[in-house]
Amino acid sequence: MIRGIDVSSHQSTFDTDGLSFVFIKATEGRSYINPKLSAQTKRARDGGCVVGFYHFLWPGNIKAQAEYFVSKAPEKSGDLLAADWEWTGEHTRASNAEKDRFIREVKRLRPHHRVMLYCNRNFWLTHDSTSYAGDGLWIADYVTAGKPRIQAKWKIHQYTSTPLDKDVADFSSENALRDWATP
Repeated sequence: MIRGIDVSSHQSTFDTDGLSFVFIKATEGRSYINPKLSAQTKRARDGGCVVGFYHFLWPGNIKAQAEYFVSKAPEKSGDLLAADWEWTGEHTRASNAEKDRFIREVKRLRPHHRVMLYCNRNFWLTHDSTSYAGDGLWIADYVTAGKPRIQAKWKIHQYTSTPLDKDVADFSSENALRDWATP
């Protein structure tokens, strides 16, 4: 397994030593863009990491959200893209069908990129009804790294959020992840 992190505008800086990948929050809904996106992308790329971008999904206007996400997320061969499916600050959420439509639309708009689903264990077990995760599941479950409590095949496991979101990916090496990330 290889190690990585995911960051948002809450992280002013981060260290890439020992990391193989970094996911960066790019957008949310149809109006928010991470003000630190450019600097965080540069730091991750300068550190030699595989870079991924995620969109915090809101209910409604799914096609417009997908278009907004791909218009703001940098586009470089081998970048990963993800839908972040969880409760919003208003305690609403995109439906399972909306989550599926968003992933499919992003795949249509960026056909040469892997598109994944990020969600926590509870969402996967209680809100998901199709098990559709695009090209891979990125599951959050705060237990031992690489041992999420689900039966589904996963690619990335977020295992803690302290002091920042730490992840492991089920790849034998960074090169194996790079090979997979470029379909």
